[in-house]
Amino acid sequence: MPHAALFDVDGTLADTNHLHVTCWWEAFRQAGHRVAMSDIHQAVGLGSGDLIAHLLGDGRGPEEAARIGAAHKTLYATYFGRLSAFDGAADLLRALAGRGRRVVLATSASGGELTALRAAIDADDVIAGTASSDDVSAGKPAPEPVEHALEIAGCSAAEAVFVGDSVWDMRAAARAGVPAIALLSGGIARGELEEAGAVAVYRDVADLLAGLDGSPFTRPE
Repeated sequence: MPHAALFDVDGTLADTNHLHVTCWWEAFRQAGHRVAMSDIHQAVGLGSGDLIAHLLGDGRGPEEAARIGAAHKTLYATYFGRLSAFDGAADLLRALAGRGRRVVLATSASGGELTALRAAIDADDVIAGTASSDDVSAGKPAPEPVEHALEIAGCSAAEAVFVGDSVWDMRAAARAGVPAIALLSGGIARGELEEAGAVAVYRDVADLLAGLDGSPFTRPE
């Protein structure tokens, strides 16, 4: 049975994806770019630089990318005191910890954003550690965030399960050799998540908690 439970945060444990979409849309608008919100939504989960390159192409200079990324960070920071975890997020983490799983977060958030997210989730007593964007050279869908989370958990890929909400999460977990559970709470379609490698799909953290006994956390894949 898995010894570690690795979790993405935005869209998985915290209801923040659409806040990111709005802030990125405004950051792009301020820089003179019109980017559809639907396209931004599909890109949420990528690190800042990768998201900008994905949506605008690789021809942007580093100064412009830095300005857009800084604008997004400033806009999103205005929500720090109002971030909200999904119902059941803390309960799920505590249930897994109570079953002997080491809970580790793997997220592109860092600094004040990560602090605000952890405060919203309110389960620091069972979170063993966090693999943030500051800890790796490449973000999802590269495997490094998941691999670093495995190092923190002190286990192999075969001894862990990853939970996320985006295709980038699923691809990162697959490249790290970790089975991945997908949640629909981030707004990505089931078929896209399964195509990206999800071994099971649940509506949200509360649905996963209710079905925990029959999930990949308690049965061999």
